[in-house]
Order: sequence, then C-alpha cells, then structure tokens
Amino acid sequence: MQLDFKKEILPHLIGIVVFYLLIVFYFSPLVFDGKVIFQSDILQWEGSAKEVMDFRENTGEEALWTNSMFGGMPAYFISMEFPGDLTNALVKVLTLGLPHPVNGLFMGMLGMYILLLSFGVRPVFSIGGAIAFSFNTYNLLSLEAGHNAKIWAVCLIPLIIAGIHLAFERKRILGAALLALGLLLQLKFNHLQITYYTLLTSLIYVLGRIISDWKKDSLAELGKTFAFLILGAILAVGGNLGRLATALEYSAYSTRGKANLETESAGLDKDYAFSWSNGKLETLTLLVPDFYGGGSQTPLPEGSASEKALRSNGIDPAQTSGFVQAAPTYWGDQPFTGGPIYGGVILVFLAILGIWAAPKESLYTFGAIILFSLMLSWGKNLSWFNYLLFDILPGYNKFRAVSMALGMTLFAIPVLGMISLERLISKGDLKPLYMAGGIVGGLLLILAVASGAFFRFEAPMDTNLPDWLANALQADRKSMLQSSAWKSFAFLATSVGLIYASLIGKISDRILGILLLALISLDLWTINRHYLNEDSFQGNPNRQFFAETPAEKEIAQDSGYFRVLSLTESLTQGARTSYRFHSLGGYHGAKLRRYQDLLDHSLQQELQDFIGKAQEGNFDWAGIGVINMLNTKYLIAGKDANSVFENPEANGPAWVPSEILEVSSNQEEMDLLANLDTKNQATLNQEEFNSVEAGSGQIQLLSYQPNELKYQAEMAKGGLAVFSEIHYPKGWTATIDGIESPILRVDYLLRGLEIPAGNHEIQFTFAPTSYTATKTPMVIFQYLILVALIGGVFFTLKKENGRSQG
Repeated sequence: MQLDFKKEILPHLIGIVVFYLLIVFYFSPLVFDGKVIFQSDILQWEGSAKEVMDFRENTGEEALWTNSMFGGMPAYFISMEFPGDLTNALVKVLTLGLPHPVNGLFMGMLGMYILLLSFGVRPVFSIGGAIAFSFNTYNLLSLEAGHNAKIWAVCLIPLIIAGIHLAFERKRILGAALLALGLLLQLKFNHLQITYYTLLTSLIYVLGRIISDWKKDSLAELGKTFAFLILGAILAVGGNLGRLATALEYSAYSTRGKANLETESAGLDKDYAFSWSNGKLETLTLLVPDFYGGGSQTPLPEGSASEKALRSNGIDPAQTSGFVQAAPTYWGDQPFTGGPIYGGVILVFLAILGIWAAPKESLYTFGAIILFSLMLSWGKNLSWFNYLLFDILPGYNKFRAVSMALGMTLFAIPVLGMISLERLISKGDLKPLYMAGGIVGGLLLILAVASGAFFRFEAPMDTNLPDWLANALQADRKSMLQSSAWKSFAFLATSVGLIYASLIGKISDRILGILLLALISLDLWTINRHYLNEDSFQGNPNRQFFAETPAEKEIAQDSGYFRVLSLTESLTQGARTSYRFHSLGGYHGAKLRRYQDLLDHSLQQELQDFIGKAQEGNFDWAGIGVINMLNTKYLIAGKDANSVFENPEANGPAWVPSEILEVSSNQEEMDLLANLDTKNQATLNQEEFNSVEAGSGQIQLLSYQPNELKYQAEMAKGGLAVFSEIHYPKGWTATIDGIESPILRVDYLLRGLEIPAGNHEIQFTFAPTSYTATKTPMVIFQYLILVALIGGVFFTLKKENGRSQG
C-alpha cells in the first residue's frame, strides 16, 4: 500500500497546520499566556459543580447528586464522569492537545475539511470552507458566552454528515465509523438540542440521497448502506449509554417532562421556548453583520451622532463615554443579543451561486437544510409553521432558543458554497458567476445606498430615551448598516474578481484557493474581533468572582448542615452561592419540575412577602414555612458580615410532624403549602402513597455526603418523619437499621419515611442503576468504535490503492 506524499498526504498536512495555527494565533492569550476566556455561563457552572468536583477529587468517586443547587438535584447535567471513558483521550488526540474549549473549533475545521474532501472538493477550497464554518460569529459568540457544549456539538455536525455521505458512496465501514465517532463525541458533550438538529439535518440529507440514488442503486445496496449507518449509530449510542440513560431518566422529572400541576403543560411553554426567535429580516446578518446594529451593547465610533447629541445636550463626559462604549444599537426582534450571526459574505455568495453551479442533488439537499433551518430559527415570527412543529415533532417541545437552528444554516452554507465553487471552476462557466454576483452585489448596493428608504431603525427601548438621543441613535444604526454593507460589497467584489480571473485563465486554481482562503479568514477575523478579542481573556476570573466575602466567612463558621438563600442573586440565574453552600437558588436550564413548581407557585411569593415585611422591620421567620422546610438557616443580603441573617425557625435536617394532611392531587398539595405549618404538619398524596400515622420523636443528622446521608432517630411513637431533602424517585434508597424502607414524597417535593418506635439508624444512598449498570458496557462500545475506525481507514486505503494500481 503506497501513498503519493505530495498529492495524497502533504495537502492534508498543510490543512491541519493551517487549522492549528489559526487557533493558536487567534487565541494566543489562552495558548501562550495561560489566560482564559471570560465566560459568564462557565463561572456559573463552576459554582454549581464545585461540590461534585470536590467530592470526586477527595474520594475518587462520583457523587451523582448535589445539594448545592435548588435544594438538591442529580448531577448528571452538571459534572459526571465514567471510569475508563475514552472520549477525553480521543478529544485530546484529535485536537492535538489544544486547550478546551477552543479545541472544539479545531475539530469543526477538521470535520468540515473531511466532509468537503468526501464531496470531491479540492483541498485548498476545503480549507477555506472549513475555516468559514468554524470561525463564523455564531461559534465565537457562543464561545464568549460560555456555551462550550453547544460549540462542540455544532462543530461535530460535519463529521457526522461525512460519515453518512461516505456510506452512501459505498465506503461503508469508514462511513459508519466516522458517523459513530462524530455522534459519540457529540452525545458526550450532552447538548441534546443540537443533537436533535443534527438528526433533522441527517434525515434531510438521507432523504435527498434516497431520492437521487434509488434509480441507480438496488434496494439491496441501499439496504447495506442503511445497515452500516444503523450499526454506526448503535455504536455511538452504546458508547454513551450511561450519559443517555441518566439523561433519559432525569428528563421525565425535569422541566422538560410531564406536568405535575393542572395549571401546567408538558414540556416548555411556547412563549418561553420561542422567546429567542430570529427575525425574518435578521437573516440578512448572514450577509451584512451590522444589518440590525450588531450586539445589544456595541461601542460606537468616535464622532458618532449619539456622542455629538449627548455632548450638545450637556451630558456629563463620563456618562457620555459610558453610553458610547455600550450603546444599545441592536434593533432586531430578539430580547437581546451578544452580536450578529454572520456567515461570511463570500460563503453566502458561493452558496447562492450554487443555484446555477452546484450539482442538483447537492443544491436540493443542502438548500433544503438552509431553508428549513432558517424557518426553524424564525420561531414565533413564522408561528404557523413552528408552532405546528412544536406540537407534533416528538421531543421538540423540550427545547428553547430556536435561534440555535442557525447552527444548521451555518453548516450547510459552506458545504454548498464550496461544492458550487468546485463545480464552477471545473466546468469553467461564467454565467453562474454573473447571476449570483449580480444578485448579491445588487442587494448589498441597495442596503449601502438606500437603506434609509426601507427601514426606520427603531428599537422598543428607544421609548425610554429622549427624542434627541433616540433620533441620534437611529442615525448611528443606519450608518452601521451602510458601512457594513459597503464592507461586505468590497469582499464580494474582490472574490468575484478573483474567480473571474481564474475562469479566464489569469490566475491558477491554487492561487484562487489561497487568495479566497485569505479573504475568508480576514473577513471573519475582523468581524469576530469586535466580540471576542484581547479584552475577553483574563488571568483567572473565577478567583475574583468567587472571592470569599465577609458575609460568606461569617456563615462558614457554622459547621452544621443547612441551606443558604442569597437575596443578592436571582433564585434561578445565579450559582455563586452554590460554590460554598447548599443553596435554594442556582443556574441550570433543566431544573427538577417539582422544584420549578415550588418556585412559581409558592417559594418566590413567600420570599417577596417576607422581604416586604422585613423592610418594615418585621422579620416574620415563622411565616416562611416553605423556606423553613428546606432547612434555610441563613439569608444573605449583601457582602458585609452584618448582611447575614440567621433564621431561628429553620426546620433542620429532619423532623417529625404531629399532623398528616392527606391530599388526593398534586394541585391540592401545592395549594396547601402556602399556609402549611411545615414543622408540625405534612402533606401526603393518598393517590400515590398509603396512609401513614403521625408520630413523635427526634432525628439527628450523623453524617453527610452528596450521595449518602446517615441519621439517628429516637421515636417515642412510630410514624412519619420528614427530611429536608428533595425527593427524586430514581436512584435513592433508604434503610432503617439496614432494612430497606420505601421513600415517600411529602410536602410536594421532600422525602419522607415511616419510622417505627424506638432508636434507629437511617441511611439514604444514591446509586442509580442508570449509571451503575451502564458504565462498563459504555466503555466496551467505545473500544468497538476505535476498532471500526482503524478498520475503515485500512480497508478504504487498500481499496483506493488497488484502484490506482489497476
């Protein structure tokens, strides 16, 4: 088996080196200086995962449960590892040791390069398409926000589609192995919404291939292809068996699962799910990044209309500077945005060129992916379509922020664009160049010259500004759009000129590819630098973010077991408190549904009423029964030591109520909580659990670990005991003197036990079979994927070598 180094190895080595150097230079502070990207979501994740990671480091075991957020929840989506898991090593090898999370962008370029090569696109064009895919603003903005799992999931789409494509090209073993590898890693990063979009993308591609191949391929051949693809998918699922089993288990009890209350619906509410819907016209940011004013807070250039207006109206220089440095320039349909979704004018142009230049099967398939994903991203702005899908597509109502569908768009654009360029150069036809160049160039010229005739540049927030400032801001938005359109036109004109020069033989195809690569990189680099630049890197932001305050030092002196409620951060949008304490709040997109119910229908209102009374000097500790039953011993109202308030009425780790209120529905139970004396009364749903008598006695917590709690009970009379722990029906077992006892759910979401009279040792243990029974088979499947990949590469090279010799 002989390979031509110059033709078959060197171009690919050059591509890998280009990808690697691009990551290294763009993210040089991270690679060379040891800095990190300031990612607000990742800081919140560090707070939520601290207890689990500390337990792992100290014991070498997995906690699988954490009490640091929302009173307690499984740690499946927070931080979970499996012994023997190969995926971390695979990521390091495939990304050549680049640091997380920017290694995901390298993997995206590598996957797109493989995909484009599999479609017959020459290496130099494939390199340009790969860079355009990974360095679009969607990925860089996600990186800046800390959506690392989303970036990785999106960047693995090309590798997955490459596997499917190669299988249809009768390289079935290699195709199945690449599909298995890509899907294995995508499922590892656990962003199910992007995986759902990947499935939709794959279905469109497969459907397109069936339509185009069914006449030339026999049913037997198509059957073989499907068999290998199904086998690859099974291997990938098997390689993530533990992750999928725990996720599937948890989903049923999370906010994505079935509703518990009559007033709630299953899945997510439509208004919530579609709150981040891309505007139809906002699609033009793919071509003109500042079409809608960039991000919600964008620095304006020196001498802007807003700056002049502020100065002429006598506004303080410091206030003027603050406004100009973070001006509300965005005037699109979304609540706010970190920046535009820009696909690169050159790639968008090349994709449109595909209408005339691309092979029909590629045009129809990837064109359909682009159109379908854009329609999904419009969300409520195309309600007749998206609300229908929300209601009928299985599992689709579990997801939010439908603008994420643009990840599919930004995948398909460079694929179609580079396939179109390859076909155009191969055939030497000038007509597609004239048609696409004229359409895109004409649109850009209209936006650059006459946009004021079509748009008013108004945003809802303008009503909060004086007319003179709103008018100036609208003038700046217009200027931004026009300037951006002219820049896009310049890149378009240059690329059209280069392609034209190549078609008439003035420059070689290789020179064309190199110059287009440089243009694509320059275009995306300059736009991305507005949103992720040197200022985005810091030495170690978590040191400052999690620096211990005097208030936290005050609480840390208490070595007991309790929860903390911070009044300085949102109950649902902040996990800083979780870094050191067990918290009633947190930061997670999929809370336990029962806890969300408690927040919506009881806890938040109870807290508001308490704060209102406290501001008048009345600390009504006895009136916050729900907060008390969650063992909330401390409230924090600030950073100073004197801002800590100790709650004398906290119920403690466990107690024995003197009265049991029997209910017959979740709604009845929730309604009772508002006025329940949680120390002396407890509710029990008779539709789910048998009647239990009220008892008397005391219970003491002996030891605590996230996955194990031990108590000593002294029961004068046998009966129901309530524990200030969140009830979760899977994985938790309870024993009384070593004998398993059923765990009851009381007070809507707490654990309860029926304890006989006398002294007893009680132990709660969390060991879900969704984890324990799947971790070994999972690793076996991962090794099978490696074997399949090695075999696929070997047999493909052997087959290709045989053809070349023949």
